[in-house]
Amino acid sequence: MVGIIFLALGYVLSQFYRSFLAVLSPILGEDISISTSQLSLALGAWFVMFALSQFPVGYCLDKYGPRRTASWMLFFGGGGGSIWFALANSGFDIIVAMGLIGIGCAPVLMASFYVYGRRFSARNFAFYSSFLVGFGTLGNVMGSVPLALAIGEFGWRNIAYALAAITACIAIAVFIFLQDPEQLDASDQKGGFLDILKIKELWLILPLLTVNYSIPGGIRGLWAGPYLQDVFGASVIEIGSVTLYMAIALSLGSFFYGLLDRFFNTRKWIIFIGNFLVLGALVWLAYLPTTTIIQVTIGFVVIGFFGSSYALIVAHGKEFIPKHLLGRGVTLLNFFSIGGVGLFQLLSGATVSAYKQETVLESGYIEMFLLYAISLAIMLVIYLFSQERKLND
Repeated sequence: MVGIIFLALGYVLSQFYRSFLAVLSPILGEDISISTSQLSLALGAWFVMFALSQFPVGYCLDKYGPRRTASWMLFFGGGGGSIWFALANSGFDIIVAMGLIGIGCAPVLMASFYVYGRRFSARNFAFYSSFLVGFGTLGNVMGSVPLALAIGEFGWRNIAYALAAITACIAIAVFIFLQDPEQLDASDQKGGFLDILKIKELWLILPLLTVNYSIPGGIRGLWAGPYLQDVFGASVIEIGSVTLYMAIALSLGSFFYGLLDRFFNTRKWIIFIGNFLVLGALVWLAYLPTTTIIQVTIGFVVIGFFGSSYALIVAHGKEFIPKHLLGRGVTLLNFFSIGGVGLFQLLSGATVSAYKQETVLESGYIEMFLLYAISLAIMLVIYLFSQERKLND
């Protein structure tokens, strides 16, 4: 139990790292002259490296267990990347540092899912996973107003050094306290990622998983800051306040989805309706006049709250994965989710950058919201044809 607590704290850090650039973007621009496109590449590097790491993470979870897998990667990748970030003097340094941190954070949530999947029933897996994700998104809260205030007091480099120390300590605690589940019989270890990809039921779930977290993750993780600054001239504290509300919505939304899963014997329609509401918020932001920060904040909160169905979608897909391939299965699902964030970060970065020379900067962000909306609409149509299994406790 103690080990799971430290894994949860590691996931708080993971959420913090993927979101703190939204607050740091104006400061990094002034201090080391990093551009918006470089910031987009940096966040994209975090997600791409995180996604690519899912393959070795999945293999190591099934082969060596979560204790060693999570602790070593978090220590060297997360801790080392944070030190690189603190020493950064260019956009290239920030990109490399974020890539290293992405590698370090890659096994944390999956190690928790692996433990839950081996120890709990299908319904309890979704419930506890949703609550873990909800708790972890407190990292988003820490990466908003508290981060902005801390930077003003201590400077961003000192904060990065402190994060490196905290990350290393949590990794060491995971190694000491986490207990690996009992190993399955070696005769049951046949199969790999290709065998999981052959499971046809997953084909209609993976597309939505690819875009689902890309939207709140991309907006909260990066675009909220530049959008509010470019369109509304918002200050660092104002940006921190808006992202704080969105972060709270992300956390509460995860808890909300976990509770719904306890009361309704369907995941498919809970997921579909929630993401349809996200689609509505994106269309609203793109087409209706948003003359005040309050209107934008409402849209971001809706996207954060109803876009936090990630754990429930993973639980939907997990039900079709054999137990002996659980580690590789959940990491493959996570690869599509996080890889999608990296992909859409690059696409959205190119979309916004194409309008940077225009008089009306808002046009680029409108195109970004439309990119998210059209992609989500297509994936929801595909998801409509997915299957689900009725669950028992």
